[in-house]
Amino acid sequence: MTIHYSVSNHVATVTLDRPEALNALDLDSLKALRATLEEARDDDDVRVIVLTGTGRKSFCVGADLKNTLPPSTSFSSSFVRPIERAAAEGIYVRLMDLSSLRIFKPIIAAINGYCLGGGLELALQCDLRVASSRAVFGLPEAVVASIPAVCGIQALQKAVPSAIAMKMLLTGCKIDAAYAERVGLVSDVAEPEALMDKALELAHAIASNGPLAVQMIKKIAETSSNVPLAQALEFTELAWGAMRDSEDRVEGRKAFAEKRKPQFKGR
Repeated sequence: MTIHYSVSNHVATVTLDRPEALNALDLDSLKALRATLEEARDDDDVRVIVLTGTGRKSFCVGADLKNTLPPSTSFSSSFVRPIERAAAEGIYVRLMDLSSLRIFKPIIAAINGYCLGGGLELALQCDLRVASSRAVFGLPEAVVASIPAVCGIQALQKAVPSAIAMKMLLTGCKIDAAYAERVGLVSDVAEPEALMDKALELAHAIASNGPLAVQMIKKIAETSSNVPLAQALEFTELAWGAMRDSEDRVEGRKAFAEKRKPQFKGR
């Protein structure tokens, strides 16, 4: 099994487990990853997802280059195929695009070591990134005459200043965890042995909040990021209205008035 899954205290932990390949993703592990994330998405007991890799050497180095050579089918014929068939015919990058899974539960990447290529593109699709002090980040596709084909070009420019993103993209250079924290690529840096503790600390802090509110915040952030401000504010008001009469929102106000910890149920 290349993907491990566990749930505790409303937090799901998804672990990439191909240490012999630095947790690179082949077709089978990409399919398993998507299926596992779907399981977490559909489990009402899960409120936050932590994505990490086995060991301290690597979070993920992207696609397994040894097993993703160009196929015999033409790109034009595969381009119009559904996700899984297109992936089987060589467009495996579609399986690395998590947006099609429609996961509105927050995802935290706990990055332990190399986070390169498609691995960084996976991390960029997470809502928070926590790094080991030994983590290394980069999009080195240009070095092997390729490009970041999932979301790396666009997402990296949103995550860090454009000049830094373009330097990383065009040169294929790598940055360490301290620099990544300084430019805003990650929110927190911890020593390797404390990485999961830090990620779970954040996960539990999020999981203790109203789960509907947390998911709605993520949905608003994703939906309104590329629309005019007036439309974004209108959508936010509609979302606020949808949340206004929820049981959790009423419980939150009662708990505040009664000076007790709220008991949210996701309703």
